[in-house]
Amino acid sequence: MIDSRRVIVIGGGAAGMISAAVAARRGIAVTLIERNRELGRKLCITGKGRCNLTNNCSVDEVLKNTPNGGRFLQSALNAFTPFDTIELFETLGVPLKTERGNRVFPKSDDASDINNALIRFMDENGVIVKHARVLELLVSDGQITGVKTSSGVISCETVIIATGGISYPATGSTGDGYSFAEHLGHSIIPPRASLVPLEADPGICSKMQGLTLKNVKLRIYDNNKKLIFEDFGELLFTHFGISGPLTLSASAHMRDFDTNNYLAVLDMKPALDDKKLDQRILRDFEKYSNKDLSNALGDLLVRLLIPVIIEKSGIAPDTKVHSVTRAERNVLRELIKNFPLSIIGTRPIDEAVITSGGVDLREINPKTMESKIVKGLYFAGEVINADAYTGGFNLQIAWSTGYAAGSYA
Repeated sequence: MIDSRRVIVIGGGAAGMISAAVAARRGIAVTLIERNRELGRKLCITGKGRCNLTNNCSVDEVLKNTPNGGRFLQSALNAFTPFDTIELFETLGVPLKTERGNRVFPKSDDASDINNALIRFMDENGVIVKHARVLELLVSDGQITGVKTSSGVISCETVIIATGGISYPATGSTGDGYSFAEHLGHSIIPPRASLVPLEADPGICSKMQGLTLKNVKLRIYDNNKKLIFEDFGELLFTHFGISGPLTLSASAHMRDFDTNNYLAVLDMKPALDDKKLDQRILRDFEKYSNKDLSNALGDLLVRLLIPVIIEKSGIAPDTKVHSVTRAERNVLRELIKNFPLSIIGTRPIDEAVITSGGVDLREINPKTMESKIVKGLYFAGEVINADAYTGGFNLQIAWSTGYAAGSYA
């Protein structure tokens, strides 16, 4: 017989744990099913183990940083804002701090503090945690009736799918939620990597492997020469291309490598316009007029960058500085301000921070997170087709959608 007051939450990550605790706080019997032995495995590695749990900003600012699904998320974000997230975790005993870019972290710099707070939140409200694998969702006449697991069938009339995407598969994010939803009639937007490093000109980038550039400007153009991304920040060169926070945010805009050839253009001195940069180069050339060009750029550029810039300029590195022509100096300036990199593709999805794609938002009630197709079926977190930039915004989506699902399930 169906227990009309039982909610089953599938997935013990950020969205799953908050939705379970919020539902149980309403006096409903809640069972959370997690396939891993530990809860919050992905949460514990987010932010390099520090957990950037939200961004200390307004809902409007979150929406500006959500290129995919922002309009859909408006209701959930207004019902549970970043400020509500901060208040919740501080109430749960986790002191927080706000860093550059309004990123919020636990003062301890330990993601496990956030994870343990969620576990306490569930314990205090009587959530039962069961470690098993969900095999199938049971439905009768368009209504959820139970969950078939690796250890038996559990009757219920409400299920919240909070299984995450398919990034970081070692943490248990293997796409099961997509299969459950599709089996019940939902459309799945094909998942792809987002917030992911980019493969770019390996012959060039590998020469600068390990180099981190701060306060640079990155622009991304599509094959129609349309500017699709522009921002300042930190960028890292790797053996395969580029990474770092700036690159990850840019990747969220690059959704179609099948028909698009993307070009990255890097401004390494965004604080200097062309005229001021030229004056700076002239001063350095005057200072090192009798040296080889390769030894005259150290005041302006970092060591690993110099041979690459000179090679792309076509100027012989042993050219004496006093022999460099104005035209050659203009080429150097142009490269420093507009260094081009052809983007070949993204790294594999298992290297992505999040998954873009998932359950079609048109088939979900934005206020309650309930399916429009199956009564008693709810969604929360990365399993839905919504994703944002780095900076705590994606975890805020998990908290807000999880809160909504837990409030209405």
